[in-house]
Amino acid sequence: MKKLLPFVISVMISFILLKSHAVRAQVPDSTQGKILDSYPKFQFKGLFQGRFTTSLKKNVDVEGLHHTDHKGTNNSFSLKYMRAQVKGQISKRVEVVALANFADFKNDPKTRVLENAYLRYSFNPKVAITVGQFRPWFGLEETYPVDIIKSLEWSNQYTEFGKNGWTSFQIGASVGGTLPIGTIPMRYAVSVVNGNGKNQVSDKDNGKQFLTRIVFDLSKKHDFSIGLNGGTGTVFKRNVHALAFDISSRFQLAQKWNMDFQIEAKQAINHNLYFSLEQTNRLENIYQYQMRGAYFLPNMRYEIDYKNLKAIEFSCRYEYLDTDFRQNSNPRQSIVPMFSLEFLKNYGARIQMGMQIDYYKHQFESSNKYNGNLFILQVQSRL
Repeated sequence: MKKLLPFVISVMISFILLKSHAVRAQVPDSTQGKILDSYPKFQFKGLFQGRFTTSLKKNVDVEGLHHTDHKGTNNSFSLKYMRAQVKGQISKRVEVVALANFADFKNDPKTRVLENAYLRYSFNPKVAITVGQFRPWFGLEETYPVDIIKSLEWSNQYTEFGKNGWTSFQIGASVGGTLPIGTIPMRYAVSVVNGNGKNQVSDKDNGKQFLTRIVFDLSKKHDFSIGLNGGTGTVFKRNVHALAFDISSRFQLAQKWNMDFQIEAKQAINHNLYFSLEQTNRLENIYQYQMRGAYFLPNMRYEIDYKNLKAIEFSCRYEYLDTDFRQNSNPRQSIVPMFSLEFLKNYGARIQMGMQIDYYKHQFESSNKYNGNLFILQVQSRL
């Protein structure tokens, strides 16, 4: 018994020590309760945007088309965007983004619906590579989405330059980032794209379009930036080019009042127009078909923050656009005043009321080149 007692005591001590170790192992370590970096991470976004449009010009329909038979539709409800976006952060350096606009099913969806579909690899803040379908940087309007636009719609020049492969969604590759020049931050992007729009099976020819954008952020206090844009390339073995310049800034006028503005000007060969003409009806020199445009967009904002109403905005964009100023010049001037009520922060929900007033130097019956006035009521909600 005396020989057994030390053995029993030894076993009991070992059991107590083992149990004590197990209890300590169950105590949370110092990192528990903190958010650790883990991948993949997913982010979901959405946008609804619908509008009611009324034409205030006799015999001009809601699409701006003139009718001589008085049969045009002069008022209509329409769905502009029903977007869904998913962003997957695969690792610290890799992200994949997909964006679809389901409102495009109302048209032929073959080259629509899917908007963004790209992969981005970020080496550091100075260098990031993007491949897939995306909006290459060429101008100020490419740097923000439609749901935070300061007007009712993109500018007319944005649409025309998109038809020529310089703006809107394109398929290709891009490298960009932020590089300081002394004390001045500089953002840049260099892109190469097919130039024939989104959701295409392949390029329309063997030519490519190269785009460059450089932005100098000159004042952090006033968000004052200057952007320089240039593009060159070949389309069906014809050389094409484009140039653009933009300025943006923001000023705090009072505690709740602020004002921002945008100025942008572009000029380019209108190769979309050139190749749409019959060969017998066009000049041989593609440089004779050029377009240019400019707009000025001031926006006044009052941060009311009263109950559900967060802010009131008023903007008025003036735009000049001539799509063929060397051959058949017929400039279009547009004035777009807009009044907006914001009910959730960051344009989470807002109601917009505005007008689109168009003037052409020369009017043509039964065409879209006819003076028109549209009243637009638009509602939006975004996640």
